[in-house]
Amino acid sequence: MITHLKNGRIYCPVMGADGVVQDIYIRNGKIIAKPASHEKISQTFDLAGKIVMAGAIDMHSHIGGGKVNIARMMLPEFQETKNYSEPEAHICTPNCSHHATPNTSDTGFRYIEMGYTAAFEPAILPINARQAHLEMADTPMIDKGGYAMLGNDDYFLRLLSSNADQKAINDYVAWTLHATQAIGIKVVNPGGISAFKFNQRRLDLDENHSHYQISPRQILKSLSRAVHDLGIAKPLHVHCNNLGAAGNFETTLNTMGASDGVPMHLTHIQFHSYGTEGDKKFSSAAAQISEALNRNKHITADVGQILFGQTVTASGDSMMQHLNAKLANPKKSVIMDIECDAGCGVVPFKYRDQNYVNALQWAIGLEIFLSVEDPWRIFLTTDHPNGAPFTSYPHLIRLLMDKSFRNDAFAKLNLDAQAMSNLTSLNREYSLYEIAIMTRAGAAKLIGLNDRGHLGAGAAADITIYTDQSDREAMFAKPDYVFKDGELVVKDGKVVKVVWGKTHTAKPAFDIGVEQGLKQYFDKYHTIQLDNFKISNDEIAEDGRGGIINHTN
Repeated sequence: MITHLKNGRIYCPVMGADGVVQDIYIRNGKIIAKPASHEKISQTFDLAGKIVMAGAIDMHSHIGGGKVNIARMMLPEFQETKNYSEPEAHICTPNCSHHATPNTSDTGFRYIEMGYTAAFEPAILPINARQAHLEMADTPMIDKGGYAMLGNDDYFLRLLSSNADQKAINDYVAWTLHATQAIGIKVVNPGGISAFKFNQRRLDLDENHSHYQISPRQILKSLSRAVHDLGIAKPLHVHCNNLGAAGNFETTLNTMGASDGVPMHLTHIQFHSYGTEGDKKFSSAAAQISEALNRNKHITADVGQILFGQTVTASGDSMMQHLNAKLANPKKSVIMDIECDAGCGVVPFKYRDQNYVNALQWAIGLEIFLSVEDPWRIFLTTDHPNGAPFTSYPHLIRLLMDKSFRNDAFAKLNLDAQAMSNLTSLNREYSLYEIAIMTRAGAAKLIGLNDRGHLGAGAAADITIYTDQSDREAMFAKPDYVFKDGELVVKDGKVVKVVWGKTHTAKPAFDIGVEQGLKQYFDKYHTIQLDNFKISNDEIAEDGRGGIINHTN
């Protein structure tokens, strides 16, 4: 059976298609070349005048793991209470508070209804990996995957402080990927979460951890080298030191050189792009950060745009979340240690356009988006839910594509923040082709999803179709059709069929001898046995949901 999508305007950067009218054929969940004349077309969709893109991919969104469930339990007032049998049930603004902590079902439905067919959890603590996968397995409609957190765990820090060779570190990193069923490696505030447990309240890039006597730079160098040596497509995912601190842009600039030219990805870079100029000693360093990104071709980044309204910040960076807890809105928070691995902090927060710092944060993110030249190396994120719920992506896309809309929004900001930003001087407007790179092709390339993010023959038939509208927010908020693995799952912006996506992993080879030292360590320090720590393939695909796709080279 073949599905024929005809006359659509294709935006597929992998194919070089920039609004080209072209037909697409689907068979057995894959896009195929034009079928033979004797093959029967089972259904045809005439997409004349409509825009066709691959399913969007969110390469950084907190959708599974301990932090998310803590936020859900801590903030019952944010949970959806509408009666979905009522026609107006889905009518809400992008920043409705319940979008900050959606349950697993709502997460899958809201993503697919916007045309997103995959989302990646960026902070899976290995000790909590089973919890993360259980939540993601309960999230319908979309493909999932995650990045395992290292760099603050006691075992790795012991290796580094004892001058273990790179091979030993590589084997530990590869073993962690297998044990956690992750597709990449993440480091949060390198060394800083651990240092917080030893009463260090700040740790800069070249400052030594008081106990292990190693620096964040050493952590970044060893982990980025391990990821590169193992052939993992996704570069090391780095949450820099000094998140949110005025003047932290210097740390961010220095971090770009910490991997000695090995690829590295800096996440939610907006939160790491702050200067100290002006009376308030808080300013935009977006120009310096963007210039450095344009110059350092081995560095990629996602923005972590903040948007105004109620949300909740959920981070592995317990050091900074402890500092931010005094700003909680509503006034409650959870800061916790987790085994020997790391910790986390959950702090609800409301961003306000008349608050100087919040307004400037908003402008800084947009300045970076508009100043980084290569859309293949910058990615659209809000660090859901830290900067804003993922449901605000259509609004963010309009801000990037529509200068007059952006300037109108800027004119409503805190006046002091306006005076400290050059946003209105940036005339760039993203094109549909560039949006397709940033949210589809580029994200797939970064993570290593060779069969996603494009519309060429052999790709998974994850396809989103929009009606072209001048109001890009309205357009991207409600696709006409979404196909997931060749099945029509969304029509006119509403789910019409529930499906279960795959889990994407990377499993490089390693020396099994690494488990000898790990078993001794687990027996001595952990509350869980080594074999119970590891997640099997059967656990991922339990009850026939999803399955695993391994992207190891």
